[in-house]
Amino acid sequence: MFHLTSLNLNGIRSAVNKGLVPWLEKNKPDCMCVQEVKAQLPDLEKAQLTQLAGMQGYFHLAQKKGYSGVGVYTRHAPSEVIYGWDKGEFDDEGRYIELRFDSPARKLSIISAYFPSGSSGEERQAAKFRFLAGFLPYLNALQREREFILCGDINIAHQNIDLKNWRSNQKNSGFLPEERDWMTHLLSNTEQERIPLVDVYRHLEPDTTDACYTWWSNRGQAYANNVGWRLDYHLATPAIAHLARSEQIYKAEKFSDHAPLTIGYDFQL
Repeated sequence: MFHLTSLNLNGIRSAVNKGLVPWLEKNKPDCMCVQEVKAQLPDLEKAQLTQLAGMQGYFHLAQKKGYSGVGVYTRHAPSEVIYGWDKGEFDDEGRYIELRFDSPARKLSIISAYFPSGSSGEERQAAKFRFLAGFLPYLNALQREREFILCGDINIAHQNIDLKNWRSNQKNSGFLPEERDWMTHLLSNTEQERIPLVDVYRHLEPDTTDACYTWWSNRGQAYANNVGWRLDYHLATPAIAHLARSEQIYKAEKFSDHAPLTIGYDFQL
């Protein structure tokens, strides 16, 4: 069984200070995709964070200090590492890293991605829409070449069951009709010769509501009252998605404002 974790760290040094390493040593995922590293490589080296709990880290970090950044920690050496996807504004923000694990059995990629948030205003929402517009054809092309699991903070709640207060959030970033339509398109067979991706958590848990949330606002008593959103995903090509056997959201672990999401797949690298 291959156990793959995704976690938005909201700062790696903060998450480590809140007990991330002992949790990893106990749970022993094969790989962990992380988002919002919020550090530069010298910071990670100085704090001895390029490895965690026996896993080697690979990173695509933002040019801006203390901002964004993604990584993958792995117990298995990749055959290739791909840093970024657009060679432009979003690569500058450190939003995509892909580790390739190629063997005679399959060509498989593990991807950590951090989609932009548009909650701070119109400028960032426009950037989010640019990201979505460019990223969809990129994923379409990638899945014609290889199997993959994309883990990350997508910053979109797809369906009404993916957030507590869906009625009052229909005009808010993360639950806008255009964002939800993008997800529907990604997961639906709406184009000839295009294979839809699979929302792996929903494949395993099609009807779960309150237990599905992975993010809670720091405002008010959102966490205490479980007023959450499902923003963290495993999005996989169908052949890999159908090997998923188990899922767990570790809501009780407060390494950041997101909960770790781990899915077990019936294969080995």
